[in-house]
Amino acid sequence: MIVKPEVLVTRAVFPEVIARLSEHFQVDSNQSDETWNKAELIERLQGKAGVFTTGSERIDADVLAACPRLQICANMAVGYNNFDLDAMTDQGVLGTNAPDVLTQTTADFGFALLLAAARRVCESEHYLRAGQWRRWRYDMFAGAEVHGSTLGILGMGRIGQAIAKRGAMGFDMPVVYHNRSRLTPEIEAICGARYVSKEELLRTADHLVLVLPYSHQSHHAIGASELDQMKASATLVNIARGGIVDDAALADALRHGRLAAAGLDVFEGEPTVHPALLALKNVVLTPHIASATMPTRMTMAILAADNLIGFLTAGQAIAPLNPQVLSLPQHAQRKG
Repeated sequence: MIVKPEVLVTRAVFPEVIARLSEHFQVDSNQSDETWNKAELIERLQGKAGVFTTGSERIDADVLAACPRLQICANMAVGYNNFDLDAMTDQGVLGTNAPDVLTQTTADFGFALLLAAARRVCESEHYLRAGQWRRWRYDMFAGAEVHGSTLGILGMGRIGQAIAKRGAMGFDMPVVYHNRSRLTPEIEAICGARYVSKEELLRTADHLVLVLPYSHQSHHAIGASELDQMKASATLVNIARGGIVDDAALADALRHGRLAAAGLDVFEGEPTVHPALLALKNVVLTPHIASATMPTRMTMAILAADNLIGFLTAGQAIAPLNPQVLSLPQHAQRKG
């Protein structure tokens, strides 16, 4: 009798995805959605050949050393800052993510945050619900113009490009961007975007959207110095990762009028949110839901599952983060 490999699903996911995995594996699933500390995660990973993660479970050198049978970590997310990818590569463990499938959904949400923050949607709704609306006034919740204003984008990957197209084509916005590498002239033309230095981006953007990946290099890419370079009338939107923005510095800028508004879907140390941000009216806060439509989340989960299936049954993966592991000699690869 052939014994199926064992895999762990660290968080609650769609039952259809558990059923898909169960066709190939013995599945240990956390459908009760318990929160595990590192020791508990290591305990549940014992004997597992693969793990399905959601982005909140840290896979580092300690976890890898304690789980010698682990061969693949499949993230149900495009970001993978929960993976120590260098350690995984050193140990011959494959990491995968879920790119492409959430681009348009996340871009939609980024623009929703931009509009909500700039036009003071949440602030005015709270005012109305509190029964404070008594009469009209010419300047009541007057926010920033979006149509025709300058859209700035820091990080111009797939999601950044999708946001640029929405701004340029839907709102007639001049679009400026900064990225580690400049896009080709053809892609710039399609996006209606112009490459500028980071300093010019900060100085000229009326609305700045952050879509860059998190790394040690991008930690606090927007801090007190960068915020001081922005227009006091500007809006900042972060749909990238917590830690890219210094949340304490941002709260201080918003509180003292050095920045008009912000829309944040990600935070340092989430799910904890800096208390100074919670006290402010001119910031829209959402709990990391930029990709949260049912079709997109299902597609993300299926892609993570298919990465597990492809690698553990055929030695291949759809979205490898460290593809050099795929080419390792058999004796250098971990065995389940």
